Amino acid sequence: MREIIGAVSTRWQRRVLALVAALWCGTLINAAAQPTAWQTIAPLFDVPVRFAGQLGPYRSPLIFDDGSPVRTPADWARRRRQLLADWHRVMGPWPPVLAETRLEILDESRREGYTQRRVRLEVARGQRTDGWLLVPDGRGPFPAVLVPFYEPETSIGLTERPQRDFARQLTRRGFVTLSIGTPAGDARSPDRAGVTAQPLSYYAYVAANAWTALAARPEVDATRIGVVGHSYGGKWALFAGALWDRFAAVATSDPGIVFDESRPNVNYWEPWYLGFDRLGPHEGSALPSAAGPSAATPSAARPRAGAYKTLVETGRDLHELHALIAPRPFFVSGGAEDPPERWVALNHAVAVNRLLGFTDRVGMSNRPTHDPTPESNTQLVAFFEHVLAAGRGGASPR
Repeated sequence: MREIIGAVSTRWQRRVLALVAALWCGTLINAAAQPTAWQTIAPLFDVPVRFAGQLGPYRSPLIFDDGSPVRTPADWARRRRQLLADWHRVMGPWPPVLAETRLEILDESRREGYTQRRVRLEVARGQRTDGWLLVPDGRGPFPAVLVPFYEPETSIGLTERPQRDFARQLTRRGFVTLSIGTPAGDARSPDRAGVTAQPLSYYAYVAANAWTALAARPEVDATRIGVVGHSYGGKWALFAGALWDRFAAVATSDPGIVFDESRPNVNYWEPWYLGFDRLGPHEGSALPSAAGPSAATPSAARPRAGAYKTLVETGRDLHELHALIAPRPFFVSGGAEDPPERWVALNHAVAVNRLLGFTDRVGMSNRPTHDPTPESNTQLVAFFEHVLAAGRGGASPR
């Protein structure tokens, strides 16, 4: 009898062990089949061999104005302050960032896996704008991402513009997102609430105040707030991340990450970006672009103006803003306006990070189209998942 009971017991134990082993192996196989966020984007942080070490015509941010080199992290801290002051001097100063700005919830509805709230917030003294706050189900505090665009509805999937719903895609992956649009709603003639800075610098100021609103939310981890945008929103995100260092990570989708007058859509010369001239003939209004690609770029008939003119003629370029982002993680989702050749400019940010002791802080993906794709969006989300995941707080991706 004991032998029979023992045999039955042994067979039962073996079956249980076999089942446990099968489940364990299945879990391992499934885990192996699902790449981690870093595995999804790791190759994108390697400078392509054909661009390695190339610095192009861009003046190194690792050289002081007097020509002396930046040799140490302490030197870089001084040089960074110098660069930041130079850009603010050319673009115009910010007023003080608001000490606090409250999100007023206007409406709330449930979506699959998250709560969608229409909100209103103060983005400058006396100026309020509406947006959307998406909060994932679960227990916070969560990492968060600010998503600027022409209007906030596209970013949450309420318009017929596929693949631009960055906020919705991020929230489905566990991020609180705040989507905002141009204050007062007119991107070509923005209301800057009396601020004298160039419009694109003013947008960065708006983003800084939106950061303050997000950081005050109980469901948000204030140390893990990033910013991302596409095209116009990508320009906005780039300047926000460079000029407001509280953003823990910065991503931008095909904005044109350097000045390029051969590309009409890399149009930083426009008065609603950096070309506003308060003494010029177009004060307070948008400068219409003539038809045709060549007519839309600066020319004798349509000369450079405003801060853009000063920046170009003094040899400055947006690679200095990339450097200001360091050592925070910076990702470019490149399309038609930002091909692989942009690595030549990005190499300057790579060099700054190297001086500071960091690797894998600058990445770029590429696609042939300006429009985002499912693959490019997967990469964008994976970037934020990796660098803003719990416990990282902007730490090195690897």
